[in-house]
Amino acid sequence: MIRKASKNDTRIIAELAVLLWNNNSVDNLASEFSELLSGDDAQIFLKYENDIPVGFAQCQLRRDYVEGTETTPVGYLEGIFIMESYRNRGYAKELLNECEMWAKNKGCKEFASDCEIDNDTSFRFHMAMNFTEANRIICFTKKL
Repeated sequence: MIRKASKNDTRIIAELAVLLWNNNSVDNLASEFSELLSGDDAQIFLKYENDIPVGFAQCQLRRDYVEGTETTPVGYLEGIFIMESYRNRGYAKELLNECEMWAKNKGCKEFASDCEIDNDTSFRFHMAMNFTEANRIICFTKKL
């Protein structure tokens, strides 16, 4: 079962999300998700198996330029995660489909995403889901 998350689900989402973004804390992520779900430009979907939350997908509308797109707003997959023991069952594809339908219902004509340049698993997922690679970049920073 997949369902739209509500503000009551922020802790559940954060407990899954910290496994994906492990440089964050559950409390910080829960706070971020609560804020996101307060607006109309973001949605999170939860995947359940036998009443156990096993994954989530976070999507948003982006109105700034999105690499490789021509329209605005663009639906954007901000994050997707399935617990390791539940992978390879098509759950991520189901979550992605929900995100794409949400974006389409919000008026989007394009959907985009990204991954770290060395994240081969994410790259393979995106390619299998019919995304087209738009560009590769390496970002730099320095202290002033």
